[in-house]
Amino acid sequence: MHGESLTPAALAELTGVSTDTLRHYERKGLLARPPRTDAGHRRYPAAAADRVRLIRRALVIGFSLAELARVLRQRERGGAPCREVRALVGTRRAALDRQIDELIVLRRDLDRLLAEWDRRLDATPPGHRANLLETLLRRGGL
Repeated sequence: MHGESLTPAALAELTGVSTDTLRHYERKGLLARPPRTDAGHRRYPAAAADRVRLIRRALVIGFSLAELARVLRQRERGGAPCREVRALVGTRRAALDRQIDELIVLRRDLDRLLAEWDRRLDATPPGHRANLLETLLRRGGL
């Protein structure tokens, strides 16, 4: 594929994104605007596929489009944004740890709520309301 060029549709299919996403990446400065044919059609260099894959992976691990654009611009100007990249991912990891801790607490609260609701349902005759949702009004946390 060396030296070949790709249509927007081919690049989109190859990388699992839409052509709208490719244009969005171009507008944000993440993907270079491709050259155009004499007929005005965009043609991406084959290397654009790796660039789109890099963008997608960076987004998955928590980079924002703005952060990624800043880092890529710095790199393309000959800079070495490695420490910034490391710091950004370290910050993302710390946020993920906090989120996991919050989810563990939420799971414990839901377990307690479900146990309470099971007791209410066991004490409620069939066809009668147990008023499960109303118990949420009396709970402090969950």
